[in-house]
Amino acid sequence: MKLTIIGPGKMALALAKGLEKEHELTIVGRNGEKLLEFTKQLSKHAKTALLDQYNIDGQTIILCVKPYVLEEVSSQLKGKAETIYSVLAGTKIQQLQTSLKANYYIRTMPNLAAEFFASMTTLTGDRIKKEEAEQLFQSIGQTLWVESEKELDIATAIAGSGPAYLALVAEALADGGVKEGLKRSDAMQLVKGLFMGFAPLIQENHPALIKDGVMSPAGTTAAGYAALEEKSTRDAFIKAVQAAFNKTK
Repeated sequence: MKLTIIGPGKMALALAKGLEKEHELTIVGRNGEKLLEFTKQLSKHAKTALLDQYNIDGQTIILCVKPYVLEEVSSQLKGKAETIYSVLAGTKIQQLQTSLKANYYIRTMPNLAAEFFASMTTLTGDRIKKEEAEQLFQSIGQTLWVESEKELDIATAIAGSGPAYLALVAEALADGGVKEGLKRSDAMQLVKGLFMGFAPLIQENHPALIKDGVMSPAGTTAAGYAALEEKSTRDAFIKAVQAAFNKTK
């Protein structure tokens, strides 16, 4: 497909790196130098265009700008797109329809793992585009279609923000190892190996079964797990999802 990515930021770059293998990309932004730097980070050639000179008529658009600049960006775009895929957190389809002309609208929430073809992307919007949306974003990882924008906003709080939460866990585990006497490089190597091995485990097992499989009576894991429960770690993560969901609203 021919795809236009509007907004050369971090998420746009992750998406472009994942999509460039199978699709022809045009990157649109306000600053020519930034567009050039953006395309230098891609392995294949991508076209570029300045925002105020670009016509979206009949195009498939992936909108990757910050939500607060939607009105400014939309005022400079000309034409009517075929489909707009919006990555704007908390921005409803009704608001997109008011700002940008298109035949179809899809809200989508990938994450930064798109760069490694490992994003968990949530989708919702015009069902006539469901199959196309799933095929498009499956080129960068797994997809989940949900039936409402509320569900997508909840999913954003989990899979969209999730890499930051898991990064916090990884950093804290490494810090714990350093505190007890490990070299920083060794602690990080252990954490990286842990996360790599956990991915297939969680694909095949319920989290409770993984925990029970590791935790032996009066063992080391039980002691560590009790310390986490004492600090209300589970409750903190639940409240993190709640806070992120509330922010989307």
